[in-house]
Amino acid sequence: MVRENEIREGERAVEMPPASDAGLIFIGRIHTPWTSRMMTPRQGRRDGPVCRIEVFEPWVAALANIEEFDELEVLYWLHMSRRDLVLQSPASDGTSRGTFSIRSPVRPNPIGTSIVTLAGREANTLLVRGLDCLDGTPLLDLKPERTGFTPIAPPQPGDFEVG
Repeated sequence: MVRENEIREGERAVEMPPASDAGLIFIGRIHTPWTSRMMTPRQGRRDGPVCRIEVFEPWVAALANIEEFDELEVLYWLHMSRRDLVLQSPASDGTSRGTFSIRSPVRPNPIGTSIVTLAGREANTLLVRGLDCLDGTPLLDLKPERTGFTPIAPPQPGDFEVG
């Protein structure tokens, strides 16, 4: 069994550089049934438990019209994740993969994303299914799920050229 903050065979940690403030503002808090990474599902499930996304003032007004969307993209700060691993062994078998080639919560800037199903709204709280984060996780942003949108402008010559 994997233990929290364990470095497995094949993994490598680096010394973290000094933090510089990106100016992030936590706009709310996520409430889930999970209090340990060991209990948290690896990927959120659409048939998973209803979780609550609490939005703080002054951001509550930004929830206007949110009920028009069935699916939302939730961005959150994985505040309990270590940030120093550059090589990880997700299968715990001694083989290594680069952090940027896997979806582990262990990242230099531990920003998590989930596509969730909106199950309801109670004032400043959204009821959703599909999260995979710890109870108390800080909320960074909410967006309508992007595949429901049509591009604003048609493609132009050169849009897809790689330089």
